[in-house]
Amino acid sequence: MDAKNSEDQVFESVAELFSVLSTPIRLKIISAVCNGEKNVSELLAEIETTQPNMSQHLSMLYRSGVLAKRREGTQVYYRLQSERVATLCRAVCTQVAIELDAEGPLDPADRLVPAVHR
Repeated sequence: MDAKNSEDQVFESVAELFSVLSTPIRLKIISAVCNGEKNVSELLAEIETTQPNMSQHLSMLYRSGVLAKRREGTQVYYRLQSERVATLCRAVCTQVAIELDAEGPLDPADRLVPAVHR
């Protein structure tokens, strides 16, 4: 594989990952299971959504390899499969929170969030 194809593959993979992480509810799910596994009922108690919607997002995160799951009786427990994804989400969410809380304007070079969101 030449360098151009390799670079294209990297960008396509990153775009696919960002697509998986592109909804607030999926970020909330990742955050909720960062410190240990949870079942669907526990997740629904933390994240405001319907059970079918939660299941759809959990399925997407599982299929993409972000989450792992195990069954115990009738309960399915989800946990992080990829600590690297959690680290990426934590870093981005922390930076965005800092920007949104910032007093005064930020240097554009230090900004992750587009100025229109401020």
